[in-house]
Amino acid sequence: MSDTPVTITRDGMIATVTMDRPAAFNALNGALRADLRRAVSELEVDAGVRVVILRGEGRGFCAGADLTEGLNPPVHQQIETEYRPILTGIAASSKIWIAQVHGSAAGIGAALAMNCDLVSMAEDATLYMAFAAIGLIPDGGNVWLLERAMGPRRALQAILEGGKIPATEALELGLVNELHPADALDAATRGMAARIVAGAPLAAAAAKRLIRRMDGLSYGDAIAAEGMEQTALSQSADFAEGVMAFREKRKPVFRGR
Repeated sequence: MSDTPVTITRDGMIATVTMDRPAAFNALNGALRADLRRAVSELEVDAGVRVVILRGEGRGFCAGADLTEGLNPPVHQQIETEYRPILTGIAASSKIWIAQVHGSAAGIGAALAMNCDLVSMAEDATLYMAFAAIGLIPDGGNVWLLERAMGPRRALQAILEGGKIPATEALELGLVNELHPADALDAATRGMAARIVAGAPLAAAAAKRLIRRMDGLSYGDAIAAEGMEQTALSQSADFAEGVMAFREKRKPVFRGR
């Protein structure tokens, strides 16, 4: 365990954010929440980073809120001020965030994982809706994320029964992108990050913005939104580089401008 509950390491254009409270299964206490908020803000303005991997140290990804601290009433205010900036910061980030999930992502820890743009998961890992066991409902956007992937009936069942969603089911539902043996998860996730880094960062950010907006758009509005993003991209140096590389039969070198 490090001296701080969150560590940031950089390897080229890939940053790794590690929640480092292994003895508490990376439960989100006040210090960890504050450090995550700072990490999201710090990496967003780091022009040298294109992809961020979010992971947990120890035996699991994140056990959710640290209940040993208690809940600070009114709870909705704590969610708004301490959790929402983390989740919406990742959602609105120009970087691609990848959750690397092993062990369990429980409670709001599951929301933290599913809210990332991509999820790489160990084959024996689970997403756990632990709220029912303590008389609560899922929060942190969990209800929205589950309903979007599972539909209203299956999402409601998972919520009411407080079920653990095994990795294979999570993959089938589209909640995660890839499954890997636990001992290969780290390397496989970094491989995913490296593939994204090799692409065009402006286009990746545009694709993320569009995906995040699609639920609220009609088909016609989606076409218009795609067109506006395409106009900006077609005027970028990266587009010119991509076309030139195609003609010269070489790999493009995208610089994000």
